[in-house]
Amino acid sequence: MARDRFAPDFDPDCGDKALSSARHDIVIGRWRGLRELLLTTGPDWLARGHRVRLLAQACAGSSTAESWLAAEPNSGDALVLRAATETARAFNLAIAAGRGAQIDRNRIDGAVLACLAATEAYLDDPTPWVSLISVARLYPSGVRRQELARWWDELHRRDPYSAEGHLQVLHYYSARWHGSHGLMYDFARDAAGVAPRGCPLPVLVQYARVEEYRHALDATPGRSAPVGLGQHWNNDGAVSDVRRTWDRWIMGRRENAVAPGELRDLSHLAHAACLAGAEDVAAPLLRVLGRRATPTPWSLTGDPAQQIVRWRKEWGVRE
Repeated sequence: MARDRFAPDFDPDCGDKALSSARHDIVIGRWRGLRELLLTTGPDWLARGHRVRLLAQACAGSSTAESWLAAEPNSGDALVLRAATETARAFNLAIAAGRGAQIDRNRIDGAVLACLAATEAYLDDPTPWVSLISVARLYPSGVRRQELARWWDELHRRDPYSAEGHLQVLHYYSARWHGSHGLMYDFARDAAGVAPRGCPLPVLVQYARVEEYRHALDATPGRSAPVGLGQHWNNDGAVSDVRRTWDRWIMGRRENAVAPGELRDLSHLAHAACLAGAEDVAAPLLRVLGRRATPTPWSLTGDPAQQIVRWRKEWGVRE
């Protein structure tokens, strides 16, 4: 019998070849590939959000976004990317400073202003509103409830079922930032409850479970398995949540293909299903994913590749 040589592919672009090509342009200091990519993406908000987010991470360490904006100061796409890039830079500073440390408020304010400028330049685009809600987490006390609600209403009006937009609000409401476990789970369950069948919003509950685990992990010396969370992934509630997400989202999907912008969401559900011991959900998800995977959330519970290989073997999944 041939040996299974399966190895996950953690492509940072999630299989988006056009995005990979554009990101190569950033490495060599060119911006025209970015312009062409976002122009052809158009109002496909799932693909656009995915591409802008990853382009911004790549642009954060260069001046490519600024070069594009200098050449085309009225470009809505350039302003949207600049806003996402400033958001990424602010988060990079926060990560470098360490958990709990404050960063220069002017940098956060600058990112917010860039986001607001982008919302005026590309009126229909939900992407800068996602960036705006994201960067709001960096203020030490968050933002006023009325302001967050206004930003959320603007995003919701443009893309009511935006998984990335909902995820940023969930992070904001988490105990790691400006809320609590209860507030976070309430938001996730409320969003999942009103989502139509086939919509990915039910997976927010799995994101919430990862957030709760991450919060406990951050508070654990040596970042070992958090005490008191021995059944965090496989208690009755966790298993029920996995099956509910499977039924509401996956069983209602019209497409079998996995878009690059969906890969992280599917990885969260697959991870939750595996750790919940729900073979009937985990096995088909692992088959749909194939070699494609994202390191998170697997990296929180061990080596990502080893875990995926182990669970594929456990459930008898073959290429």
